[in-house]
Amino acid sequence: MQSADGNIQIQAAAIVEAQLEKGLFPDRLLDSVREQHGLLLELVYGAIRWRASLEWMIRELAPRPPALRLRALLLTGLYRLLYMNSAKPYFVVSECVDAARAAGAEKAARFVNAVLRNALRRRRELLSGVARQKPEIRLSCPEDLFRRWTDQWGREDAVRLCKWNNRRARTVLCIPAAMDSIRAALEKRKIAAVPHPFDPQHFLVLPPGCPVRDLPGYHDGNFTVQDPATTLAVSLLNPQPGEKILDACSAPGGKALMIAGAMRRTGSLTAMDLYPERLDRLKENMNRTGADFIRVLQGDAKMSPRDDAFDGILLDVPCSNTGVIRRRPDAKWRFSEKRLRELCRTQRMILDHQAELVKPGGRIVYSTCSLEPEENTLMVNHWLAAHPDFRLDESRLLFPPDSGTDGAFAARLVRNS
Repeated sequence: MQSADGNIQIQAAAIVEAQLEKGLFPDRLLDSVREQHGLLLELVYGAIRWRASLEWMIRELAPRPPALRLRALLLTGLYRLLYMNSAKPYFVVSECVDAARAAGAEKAARFVNAVLRNALRRRRELLSGVARQKPEIRLSCPEDLFRRWTDQWGREDAVRLCKWNNRRARTVLCIPAAMDSIRAALEKRKIAAVPHPFDPQHFLVLPPGCPVRDLPGYHDGNFTVQDPATTLAVSLLNPQPGEKILDACSAPGGKALMIAGAMRRTGSLTAMDLYPERLDRLKENMNRTGADFIRVLQGDAKMSPRDDAFDGILLDVPCSNTGVIRRRPDAKWRFSEKRLRELCRTQRMILDHQAELVKPGGRIVYSTCSLEPEENTLMVNHWLAAHPDFRLDESRLLFPPDSGTDGAFAARLVRNS
């Protein structure tokens, strides 16, 4: 679906279509968008977040299953009409019809017009109908994930987790120092930021719709954007001035910046990542915050570097992201048992390799933003059984509805002296 000036529905549907068809990451597709970015992000993430509920509505409204392109357009259009409470619903319908027409057919435009106008007439009926469906539809959660979470935590907590995931994620600032001056500058701009209850001394929650790059202190490097859950792994690593530390899966670099602050820029800190484009984000954050103390290295945590030994290594490994579905709703539709097994193999390879780089008496902190036992406690326990020269010192799991943060797991593994 081609973009067209002024029609936000064309852009939103194109991104949703790319995610449905090719599994592309919406956040990467949204990165380069500047105009109407907030609305576009809300449309894309909302349609993906509520996909199962919206697809139930499409089955109720449409006389036949729509082709992928029209399905993506209906998902974004229905979300905007029924979940965003648009003040100009018929303008939204008109935009969607124009988008269908731009996709290539008058027949498609008539189809979209009929479905969306029918949805407006039946709005209350549709929303109450969704509310009566099984949790997988009502809460828009894949069946295998809901079953897993029910087995792990019980039905009540599985529902709580789904409800948490369906809340719009708020932007959170991590402020290492000068919290009072940053708050005062925001208040002067009439921006009502509030301390995050998980760590009110270092994290502020912004109200919706605040462009971060325009905030006072951004260009001076006074804060980064990250959830308080990111502190879990760094606190377990407990980096000290003068140590030699490796952040082996570092980009976009929020944890590396925390580590650098704790080390007071003395010692050695290497931040490594596999992908050059992700390292660009890391370097941008380093330049903005003045963290030139950090050595940046492109490398694969499964095989490099081999010429160093470290006091501490942070392994924030690739994972299923089931702890951050609120921020990345596409992660729940990307989940599968097959992909979970593949990720676990990668995580085990990273652990096996990085263990060779830890000094006697040193430590690894293994962390994920997953809630799945296979990637967390089971992974650590199985790995330790094969590595008697390491012991588990401490581990923690953050369950989002309880912590009020993203989900995260971290375990400190200490090598025998």
